[in-house]
Parts: sequence; C-alpha cells; structure tokens
Amino acid sequence: MKYRTQWYKKKFCRKISIIVILMFFSQLIIAQKTTAVQKIITIDPEPFADNSGHWYSVFDKHNMINALPGKPRYKPTEITCIADNILLFQKNNGGWPKNYDVFAKLTNAQKDSVTAAKEILNTTFDNGSTYTQIAALAIAYTATNVVKYKMAALKGLSYILESQYENGGWPQYYPLESNYSRCITYNDGVFVGIMELLKDILDGKPQYGFIDSLFLEKLESAYKKAIPCIIKTQINDTGKPTAWCQQHDEISLKPAWARKFEPPSICNKESADLVIFLMSIDHPQKEIIDAVQNAVAWFQKSKIYNTRIKTIPAPRMVTPFRVSISDRIVVTDSTAPPIWTRYYELNTHKPIFCNRDSKIVYSLADVARERRDGYGWYTYAPQQVLDKYHEWQMKWASDRDVLKEE
Repeated sequence: MKYRTQWYKKKFCRKISIIVILMFFSQLIIAQKTTAVQKIITIDPEPFADNSGHWYSVFDKHNMINALPGKPRYKPTEITCIADNILLFQKNNGGWPKNYDVFAKLTNAQKDSVTAAKEILNTTFDNGSTYTQIAALAIAYTATNVVKYKMAALKGLSYILESQYENGGWPQYYPLESNYSRCITYNDGVFVGIMELLKDILDGKPQYGFIDSLFLEKLESAYKKAIPCIIKTQINDTGKPTAWCQQHDEISLKPAWARKFEPPSICNKESADLVIFLMSIDHPQKEIIDAVQNAVAWFQKSKIYNTRIKTIPAPRMVTPFRVSISDRIVVTDSTAPPIWTRYYELNTHKPIFCNRDSKIVYSLADVARERRDGYGWYTYAPQQVLDKYHEWQMKWASDRDVLKEE
C-alpha cells in the first residue's frame, strides 16, 4: 500500500510538471505574439510619401480635393484618424485613387467631396496606392479591433484578386483604361508592392492574422500565378536573359511604351526592385535562381564608370508640365562609384534617353531641360542588388558565382 501511494504521488507530480511546462510555453507563445502585435502601434507615412508628395506639389483641377494652406497632418500614432481617412478615400470597388494624403486633417467640406466621388472608379496601384492602404488598415485593425478596418482591408485584397490578369500580371489601373496603363506594370513599384504585401500575408505577419484560410488560399494562388509572369517577362533579346522593362504588353508580354518619354527598353531601376524581391524568397525554385543570376550578370555588365550626375542652378523656366529651377549635367569623375542609366536600348544595349516627343537620344545633354531636370535618368539601384548578391548566392546558388564569370 505504501509503495502504491508513493507511485500515485510520483505520477501526480509528473502530471503537474507537464501541466506547468505546457502552461509556461503557452504563456511564452502568447507573450511573443503580444509583443509582435504591440510593436504595431503606428502607421508609417513613408510608404505614402509618393502619394502625398504629388498632392502637395501639384494642384490638379480634376482632383476630388486639393491640399489647403498650412497642411495640418495626423501623427503616425493617431491610427484611427488615419484609418478613417483611408476608408474615406476607398472607392466602391475596394481600390484607391492616387495622389492624396491620408495623413491630412480634412475639413468637413473636403470629406463631403471625397464621399460624393465614391463611384468614380479611378482606382490604381500607381504611386504606392491600394496595397499600401491595405497594409495600413491591417495595422489599424490589429491595434484597435475595429471591424470596419478589417472589412475594408479584405475588400482591398479582393480588388487585388479581381484586377490580376490570367497570366499573373497586374495593370496600373483597374478598371482597365484604354492606354498604356493596361500594361503589366513594374514601374513605380506597382508589381513589387503588391507581391510584397501578399508575401507578408503568406509569411504569417501578425497584423494579417484576421484573414481566414479560404481567403488565404486565393491570395496564395494569386501570388504563385505572379511569379511565372516575372520570369516570362525577363528580357532576352540577344540570346541571354537580362532584366525587365517598366511595362510589358499584357498579352504578348513584350517590353512596351509607358509615357511618351518612357520607351520599351531594359530598365535598371525597376529591374533592381524586382530582383531584390526575388532574392527575398526562401528556398527559391530553379527558375527564380536563374532569373536572379542573369539579372546580376546584366547589372555587372551594364555598369558605367567614371561618371557622376551633377545638379546645377539654372534660370527659372515655366512649362506646361512643371517649373524648373535647376539643370543636370554629366561630369567625368574617376572617383565616382559605378552608376547605371535608367534605360538601355533593346538589342544594342546602349544607354538611351527620351524626350516628350518619344524620340530616342543617346546623351542626357540631348534631352530637353524640363525632362532632363525632371526625371530620374540615372540610378544606383542595381548596386543594392550587387551588395546583397554574395550572401544570397552562397545560400541558394553556391555552385555558381556569376560575378566571377564576367
């Protein structure tokens, strides 16, 4: 009897120990999740900078509202105020228009004007629109549990699903317009912005915990459909894949014109953004590895040395497009780091530039001053890829270093 009692005591103690351990780890997991959520206490204005920058710098008579003098804005910690603004600007189809500041403190009259335009579907991904608002609403819902923010975010995600082409790409505007915005758009971070949002959701970022499994399957399908689109649009015009254009025809997938000064070409700025995204993918498939390797080899090959772009003062010049008060010139400098032009000509791979008349020129000096000073013709973006390449290559492609093959 004595031994049986001791046996029961030991068994009871073991059960208690197991329960205590399970409770400890349960509390640890809860604490970790709580900590992750508690970090989400602000809405970062940086992703909205392109939108707000355009709103404050350009008075557009077609806008629902324009910025008022004084420009009062909400602080990043005023989450519900910002989120309410985001809901205000959301259109009936779930998307958002571009070039408004969701951090702006609006008057009642301004709010009425925005509300009255809900049915005008000028919804877009351009300038960081729509996917940025969805991400902010997810933060707002996580921080407040206010259901309207969750529902608006889900409506925005449905807009992303609806606007995707069957080939995996996204247009710049949806509903589709009868111009270049129908093209699959890599320009201004459109494609990458959407993909980064979907990747964050599929990676289980805590602010997206409200998305149910059925909806997650739809988002995963859209994400998986988009990857082959990136691979198929990588430009191969001389027998070897290089990089990408700003926009690709939505049917043929070939490089396409965007604005009149944005020609079909190899576009290093947008390509660098795409490659950095591809490099962020865990356990990449062979086609992704090959795409990164080919792009890295292209960035290495297309470097321009001994060149610096200098901004200089210039007489004030008013044009129908903008006011210019400076100019840009190319300076020879042996100490300058490598630089790249934004555009390289298809087939010849020469650096090119373009005027508003769509005529290609081969030097910055031959671009009209308003465009020369008002557009990013040179970029250092590929260097960001080259800086990350060695670590990525050792992890996912250790048998081949394309930088040593050059």
